Amino acid sequence: MPDHVHLSLPPLDQSTVQYAPDDAVDFVIVGSGAAGGVMAKELSTAGFRVVVLEQGPWRTEKDFVHDELKIWNEAWLTNDFRVSPNTFRATAHDKARVQPAILYGRGVGGTTVHFSANYWRFREIDFVEASRTGAIAGTGFADWPITYQELEPYYTKVDWEVGVAGVPAPSDPPRSKPYPMPPHPPKSTGVLLEQGAAKLGWTAHPAPLAIASTPLPGRGACIQCGLCLGFGCEVRAKSSSLVSVIPVAVATGRCEVRPDSYVRKIETDTAGRVTGVKYFDARKAEIFQRAKAVVVCANGAETPRLLLNSKSQRFPHGLANSSGVVGTHLMFNGGGTSLGVFEHEVNGFKGLVASRVVWDLYELDPALGLVGGGGFDYRFDLTPIQFATGDGLPPDSPRWGREYKRLLAHNYTRTIECYGHTSSLPMPTNTITLDPTVKDAWGIPAIRMTYQDHPQDLRLYKYFTDRAEDLLKASGAVRTWQRPVESQAFSVHLLGTCRMGNDPATSVVDKFHRAHDVPNLFIVDGSSLVTCGRGQPTMTIQALAFRAGEHVAGFAGRGEI
Repeated sequence: MPDHVHLSLPPLDQSTVQYAPDDAVDFVIVGSGAAGGVMAKELSTAGFRVVVLEQGPWRTEKDFVHDELKIWNEAWLTNDFRVSPNTFRATAHDKARVQPAILYGRGVGGTTVHFSANYWRFREIDFVEASRTGAIAGTGFADWPITYQELEPYYTKVDWEVGVAGVPAPSDPPRSKPYPMPPHPPKSTGVLLEQGAAKLGWTAHPAPLAIASTPLPGRGACIQCGLCLGFGCEVRAKSSSLVSVIPVAVATGRCEVRPDSYVRKIETDTAGRVTGVKYFDARKAEIFQRAKAVVVCANGAETPRLLLNSKSQRFPHGLANSSGVVGTHLMFNGGGTSLGVFEHEVNGFKGLVASRVVWDLYELDPALGLVGGGGFDYRFDLTPIQFATGDGLPPDSPRWGREYKRLLAHNYTRTIECYGHTSSLPMPTNTITLDPTVKDAWGIPAIRMTYQDHPQDLRLYKYFTDRAEDLLKASGAVRTWQRPVESQAFSVHLLGTCRMGNDPATSVVDKFHRAHDVPNLFIVDGSSLVTCGRGQPTMTIQALAFRAGEHVAGFAGRGEI
């Protein structure tokens, strides 16, 4: 868009209060992403002194690039496997190999800086599905200790304080307030989804998105630049923590954000209370920051890693891990994807990722014998290099020569992915542990992931893959094919590894995110989830953070920490 003129935005304030390391602040927050940003805002606006430690840099929109090589090959916004390797194995009997298994945002704002911003609420069933379904062998399927109704006011806070655009669908769970912004208009792919869904007797709804559809104070509305998933937003339309809640925290004058601060250990005293954290600054100098309480918001992989690396004589199996549950019950969300080529150009690469969703299979007919459910969207989030070198073309396409080049030019503007986003089951054998030999560039034991999808989930993914192909055919695709359904070995959704619960023997935190073992330690991120919903967890992670922030501030105010 060479003729496009970006809005003139006021600069984001990065001049925060400065606390000394030996000053015992009220809270240290580890991580500044979806949950960390909300916790910083809630605790600092409640009057508490807060230090946020973020392993990545503090960028602004002027630092964002439309360069797919920098984004995907040089880890411009994400964890870098070259300095932070991890290992993977399917089962505990296998030898783990060094290979990329996780991806998360690295920098102030975390993953919210580069995500696609699908903001589905969980529904009532997601909190009680285990008791409705019954026990499933090989899983730790359980109900939440809270209900949708208890979380609903905090979903509404996300809508209004973070910024979500949408319109209620008839099948939505109850809501106390409408969306603050109207939905985004449908893309061409959204119109095709509407048509295909109607032919199957389903309904496509405007997708709820944490992307501004109208200008907000200090932020522009989406300009449909087409480089959304994986990229930072240059007009602050994407409702990242970077532009929504972190600025509010900074404005209090009580919240210090320290970028390039890599936390390696949470320290405790002889009474079993946390006293602060040790971290490396940008020069790899080790610093100890004292704190009256610590809130860990580092994501479902880095949080259990930090707890396990924080073992001590009093906590020999890792901090907050007397149950042995830390790092277990890892969930990814699942999915089934089909692709289709259309006769005419649909140009799915333009604009935001998905403008319409289909939720008719959110809860499945019990006669199918499947557990869980999901929803669909149409998207085309492959950059040109990903399309050419990945699986953008039909499986029988040539991979070299004139016909290969012709197909790339023809199909790039005519291809759509129908993505079926689904639930996946929590299994105690799917884990984040410490690799016994591999270390990162700071000498800290690396993440070892052990993961294998449950057979029931693989059947669910195949069911959604088939229905995704049905949708594409109903929309008029002239050719369709399916991506293979197989157990996953990589994810951006890292959930369930410090699960919430009432029983200290089977969970890590209580329903207010306080560690059962440590009264002044709180864990607030995707690791707290008991089940994973239907594929879009960030809205729920932030609603939980708003709820946790309110309660933790209350505990601190009453001297109960």
